[in-house]
Amino acid sequence: MKNIRRERYLTKIKPFVGKNLIKIISGQRRVGKSFLLKQIRDEIKKENPDVNIIQIDYEKFEFRNLKTAESLYDYIKRKAIKDKMNSVFIDEIQEVREFEKVLRNFYSKDNFDIYCSGSNAQLLSGEFATMLSGRQIEIKVHPLSYIEYLKFRDLESTSQNLNAYIEEGGMPYLINLPKEKEIVDEYLQNILNTIFFRDIVTRYKIRDTEFLQNLVSFIADNVGSLTSATKISKYLKSENINKTAQVVIDYLRCVQNSFLINKIKRYDIQGKKIFESGEKYFFEDIGLRNVIAGFKLTDMNKILENVVFNHLVFCDFKVYVGKLNNLEVDFVAVKGSEKLYVQATYKINDEKTAAREFGNLLKIKDNYPKILITTDEIEFTSSYEGIKHYTLRKFLETMF
Repeated sequence: MKNIRRERYLTKIKPFVGKNLIKIISGQRRVGKSFLLKQIRDEIKKENPDVNIIQIDYEKFEFRNLKTAESLYDYIKRKAIKDKMNSVFIDEIQEVREFEKVLRNFYSKDNFDIYCSGSNAQLLSGEFATMLSGRQIEIKVHPLSYIEYLKFRDLESTSQNLNAYIEEGGMPYLINLPKEKEIVDEYLQNILNTIFFRDIVTRYKIRDTEFLQNLVSFIADNVGSLTSATKISKYLKSENINKTAQVVIDYLRCVQNSFLINKIKRYDIQGKKIFESGEKYFFEDIGLRNVIAGFKLTDMNKILENVVFNHLVFCDFKVYVGKLNNLEVDFVAVKGSEKLYVQATYKINDEKTAAREFGNLLKIKDNYPKILITTDEIEFTSSYEGIKHYTLRKFLETMF
């Protein structure tokens, strides 16, 4: 089985190695958190061969009984060596009740360096955040970017390989499986089942699993569409599924906490404020979305938006939907003092189409970069009144 380094994340974690901070590796199941923990462990062992490694993986049967704070504490204490640095690696730590109490205890000792992974966004909220405020750093791991996808598979960037990427997504383990659609879909469906039943249904004690599945299917069908819990509730009611907007909000929060989907809010480009109502949802992995809703040519605009959103997030942007009076700009991407306006559309066929698609961006009167992304193989123009046109392939090859 291949174990390819995720250099981007190793670079991010390196400044915090050995520092008095709890390192949290978060992200959706099967995005490579366990391999990243192993790679961090190997780097630490290489730099300091004398370090004592304590490793706990809740995906393994041998750790099935370490599910309470007391049992986890006893195990770590038993494995620790008093006069050495102890590097502790805990995979899927959300499986432990009150784990934050254990981490706080060992964090306070000078000879412990702690790394955890988790598949739930609540890891850094609630009591954990209160008890360990300012004592933790989070590195969020995503499915493979297009660049990583090519590297993992040892491929060149071609339109054929791009199409394969946007259909099957970036789950790292797929590189170990035959590239047959039935096998890929079966693997992705198994990931979905695990997320549904372990990370959502069991964790949140959800009873109406049919409604949950209908809700996620609705999100998959409407990726990139501006919506709200009230609109979703009304639509489902028209399908004879009666749930209040509050129930929709509660269920969507559970799905978000599993990292299956991401919600982005609207941003007023002129007033520079964030709206609390009206949002878009995108899937963390486009392959999982395609397994739910199917991969259809008629959905290419939706799929394109999701892939563009994921790349912006991979490039560490905070992403919003742009609102300019009555117009919409697909994405406003913010990173520190940087800002990027992004419009995504399937094709530019002629000058008239170009004028329409560049139009919304032209109405933004500040000097931040503006780009239009399409699935065309050749750039329509290098610049249209200051707005750059990127083919999807070029955009996904660019680190902003």
